[in-house]
Amino acid sequence: MSTRPADLTADQGPTDPADPADPLARERSHLASSRAALRSMREDVESLDISDVTANWVNAEALQHQIDERIKALADLSHTPLFFGRLDYLHTPGADRAEGAEGESPQPEAAYQTLYIGRRHVHDAVGDPMVIDWRAPVSQPFYRASKRDPMDVGLRRRFGYTGGDLTAYEDEHLSDPSEAATTSKLLQQEIERPRVGPMRDIVATIQPEQDEIVRSGLAGTVCVQGGPGTGKTAVGLHRVAYLLYAFRDRLARTGTLVIGPNRSFLHYIEQVLPALGELEVKQATVDDLVAHVEVRGTDDAAAAVVKGDARMAEVLRRAVRSHVTMPTEPVVVVRGSRRWRVPAYELEDIVRELLERDIRYGAAREALPQRIAHAVLVQMERSGEAPDDRVQDTVARNSAVKAAVKAIWPPVDPAKLVLRLLADADFLAAHADGILNDDEQKTILWARPARSVKSAKWSPADAVLIDEATDLVQRTHSLGHVVLDEAQDLSPMQYRAVGRRCTTGSATVLGDLAQGTTPWATRSWEEALAHLGKGDAVVEELTAGFRVPTDVITYASRLLPHIAPGLTPVASVRENPGFFELRAIVSDTEVVVACEELLGNEGSVGLIAADARIPALAEALTAAGIAHLDPGEETTPEARLTLVPASLAKGLEYDYVVLDEPQAVVDGEPDERTGLRRLYVALTRAVSGLIVTHAAPLPPQLA
Repeated sequence: MSTRPADLTADQGPTDPADPADPLARERSHLASSRAALRSMREDVESLDISDVTANWVNAEALQHQIDERIKALADLSHTPLFFGRLDYLHTPGADRAEGAEGESPQPEAAYQTLYIGRRHVHDAVGDPMVIDWRAPVSQPFYRASKRDPMDVGLRRRFGYTGGDLTAYEDEHLSDPSEAATTSKLLQQEIERPRVGPMRDIVATIQPEQDEIVRSGLAGTVCVQGGPGTGKTAVGLHRVAYLLYAFRDRLARTGTLVIGPNRSFLHYIEQVLPALGELEVKQATVDDLVAHVEVRGTDDAAAAVVKGDARMAEVLRRAVRSHVTMPTEPVVVVRGSRRWRVPAYELEDIVRELLERDIRYGAAREALPQRIAHAVLVQMERSGEAPDDRVQDTVARNSAVKAAVKAIWPPVDPAKLVLRLLADADFLAAHADGILNDDEQKTILWARPARSVKSAKWSPADAVLIDEATDLVQRTHSLGHVVLDEAQDLSPMQYRAVGRRCTTGSATVLGDLAQGTTPWATRSWEEALAHLGKGDAVVEELTAGFRVPTDVITYASRLLPHIAPGLTPVASVRENPGFFELRAIVSDTEVVVACEELLGNEGSVGLIAADARIPALAEALTAAGIAHLDPGEETTPEARLTLVPASLAKGLEYDYVVLDEPQAVVDGEPDERTGLRRLYVALTRAVSGLIVTHAAPLPPQLA
């Protein structure tokens, strides 16, 4: 591997773009030309006149929206490199690897041997490509080619930037057996670059094992088990970007959704997809998905566990179907001078057939009047009449038929149904018999039953039950692809809620069993995927750590035998070991001092502590004149310290972390295993260094 200049982060003085002996100057010239071409592409879109091509204002609005989104996607972000790599093929890439995304013609890059790889496709005035989208098949060797399998690539070049300026490059001669394989210094520098602001993309540093997951097809569901710092969240987001490129037409019709654990996390990751040119992907929490009622209450752990148990689905199914009453009276339809009688036994056969089909309650209720009307039409035909579909529809709307349907198959309000289950012990017992024992039923019953849906203090688990009941009545709309992050914390009923959003689509499930910090945390991915309705999903494991320093992840891994015995520990692949320090203290002033020390470095700083300790630490920071942010607030060069409750630390990362009182983090949870898992999460948020401060003894599991 060769590197120019020697100092990868420093400019080596003025260069002459016309000098053929100066490769860096030529690359800078190509960057300038590519930026100019991107501006021209944007100006071409901005100059479009749609006044004569739309039939009405609705079409005009829709087309203008598409144009506006295209203009946004073509934005040239000055501090974001337009391209980050280059491939020199030994031969012209094959046509199969030059194929465009779904619905597009093959891209013209097949005619070129030298390709620049970037975040989006850029072409010149005649349509020749200047930058190739990283998602194109022809770009794949940038991530996967190696000495062992060069994939017909002679040279792979990585570029280094300072701000938006190209300042360095690094070459790998993959087809040269005399050059030994070495670790990319530019790659290491990009991984270890200070983190200020929201999460950024990893498009320039995707590793081969990550790329395999990113480029896996749309048809199948993928579950990624990844320890701290393995890049699982970034992999999931880049997979969305890839799928939107490769299957754009299909996903434009069916939609995509990213589901995160909380709003702070979603705010942290929200800039990744726009940076990759994807602006239409929606984000939500599980609570957002099931927001049928206002959540104002909470459950204790025991009640939340029972309500989140998959057995509740059968309790709800029984409760919904219990509203169906077998008919005891015939239906008599009067048309003109004729009376048509459908006897009770025939009505019962119709009802039993609908129940046996096990279709949605609401769909069956809509089908019942048509079935009764059909029975009337059969009698009409037998008597010599020739009724058509219009007659059947008229009979289905007959008052006698409507009255029968209302009595046999009454409408069900999902929220009222759940309210009755949680407030009426007899109703719950009737439908939980043989499913929940007496103690479990008592656990979920409200001590003070609410009088109405509006007055009830619904908990998050109650909202999930209402969502399940809603789906039993009417089918939930399915999306084309769903990404579920931090999935290990979901209950079985929450998995079912997410699964309903992708019944006809696929999912990318991301998580780490060792970081499960809820009483109902996932025990195995096989079990979780079964609840999701994706039992045939492929489970991939990422074990190479790119974020957490070696000494930090080694220390945190001492907890694994106690919290997730079967998992493979993360192995840090970073050359920079970072730093790690255990510091005994006697007062909060020393915690503040540790924060001040870390603020002397470049990058973000997180002070993570047990939730109960946050007010005291906030007061200590304020007294010392140190400004601090809440989780989810964007760090800036002026405000780089975030005070993080341990309960909100999951999924976040900081260049430097002070972890306050590990034993208090453990004690803040309802049981020791959950507390140790919470501690494992807190220990692994640092990118460059960690200071653990403690006045109390450390948990014995860390000894």
